Amino acid sequence: MRLSEDHSLPEDLYSADAVREIDHYVIDQQGVDGFELMQAAAASAFRRLVRYWPEPGRILVLCGAGNNGGDGYLVAANAARHGLDVDCLAVAPTEKLSGDARKAWQKAVADGVRVRELADTDESEVGEHFANAGLIVDAMLGTGVTGAPREPFASMIRQANEALAPVLAIDLPSGLNATTGTVAGETIRASATVTFIGLKAGLFTGQGPECAGEVAFESLDTDDWATESGQPRLARRVDWAGIRKSIPRRPRVAHKGRFGHVLIVAGDRGFGGAGLMAAEAASRSGAGMVTLATRPEYVAPALARCPSVMVQGLIHGSELPALISAADVIVCGPGIGQGAWGQQMLQQVVASGKPRVLDADALNLMASRVAQPAEHQILTPHPGEAARLLECEVGDIENDRVQAAEEIRRLFGGVVLLKGAGTVVASGHSSPDIISGSNPGMATGGMGDVLSGVLGSLYAQLGDAHLAASAAAALHLAAANRASGTCGYMGLLPVDVIDALPRVLMESESGSVPWNGEQGAIAE
Repeated sequence: MRLSEDHSLPEDLYSADAVREIDHYVIDQQGVDGFELMQAAAASAFRRLVRYWPEPGRILVLCGAGNNGGDGYLVAANAARHGLDVDCLAVAPTEKLSGDARKAWQKAVADGVRVRELADTDESEVGEHFANAGLIVDAMLGTGVTGAPREPFASMIRQANEALAPVLAIDLPSGLNATTGTVAGETIRASATVTFIGLKAGLFTGQGPECAGEVAFESLDTDDWATESGQPRLARRVDWAGIRKSIPRRPRVAHKGRFGHVLIVAGDRGFGGAGLMAAEAASRSGAGMVTLATRPEYVAPALARCPSVMVQGLIHGSELPALISAADVIVCGPGIGQGAWGQQMLQQVVASGKPRVLDADALNLMASRVAQPAEHQILTPHPGEAARLLECEVGDIENDRVQAAEEIRRLFGGVVLLKGAGTVVASGHSSPDIISGSNPGMATGGMGDVLSGVLGSLYAQLGDAHLAASAAAALHLAAANRASGTCGYMGLLPVDVIDALPRVLMESESGSVPWNGEQGAIAE
């Protein structure tokens, strides 16, 4: 079930600790009553519930012991007052409730909500609750929980995920790390998540997109106080709808020299398609000129597929400098292999000092040798390549994707684009960007080659590596989403994404800013 999209999400993403500090600031420094804030959160969550599921059937609310459980009890109270059929299952004993959470439980009972203690309910009856539910509300574990959920929470999470009913998560899917997006055990797979006060970074990277579903945000009128609290954001949320405005509109007197010359160095024997896809993607995303340097046997197929690309067949790295001298940005890595040909090409690219995008085997070659940090480059590792660069395990990368991207940037310089759901872009000049959204159809060979071409094109046009990296990742995802509307996920191919690039850009051109004369191709 796809819910209606919400384009009102703010940019700032916070850690779990920062959101808790903002919450404390609102209550302790601004004098907002904690129970009133909880009631506001529950009311906004209930409005989202009926917006997404106007006829939810029987609602089963799973409640924990803390404030997240209090939110759940109040959501149930709202449902009961509106005549909906609702049950609460107290996963944590109600006798352990205190403070605002206890007030919330008392209000739910007073409003006629049926609250059943899990400890006093036999297994078959619990199973019936899940089987009869038309909608499940997860209000078990909030942002303060780290590590794998313990029993009985793990069992309730597992049964919620196995049920046929959709799940609405309150503030955070139980089991998900709010800061990193990692999961350590059983974790709710929600259809939608309503989150409050500040957007949690973990909802948008790692396993967050899989667990959270559609994310809706309710500030509860605390926007100004979040800023006043002084809590730094962990990252900036970026999507194509927002960042496309940073791409200048082309003047009527434009000429190809204003939009950069991109050199694609790619395609050793057996991997000719990688270079061709990168070159075509660069052309389709607005580069003024594109040259493909590849193995001689791929020249004719490349020209047949994309005659607008200039193609040169190279046997040895010594032939590359002449092409480098004419380029504004170099993309090196797709399909170059790790043999002598690829090594020679990468050496020439690095030695040139030209702005560059390094991907795929260029990164693997860097990982096997000591590389000097460089500022005018964009590195685009997937988690496996990132693990090789940092000499660690893939799990270490996924445990904290933002930190991993920052560490690669510290070692190698430039801008790092760590691919995956919730792509991370780190440059060191500001907080990292996290690209909002994911598309399972992109999990196929060649998608990274397309991204490399788009990156090279936008880097050449914009002259700003960080902006180009974030815009390219967002555009790449937007094109994949557009293409999957026709092809689905399982049948989505990189060429489908290339074909969708012009359509996405065309829709965006009317809303772009005028060319100001300062942005443009990178000078040598």
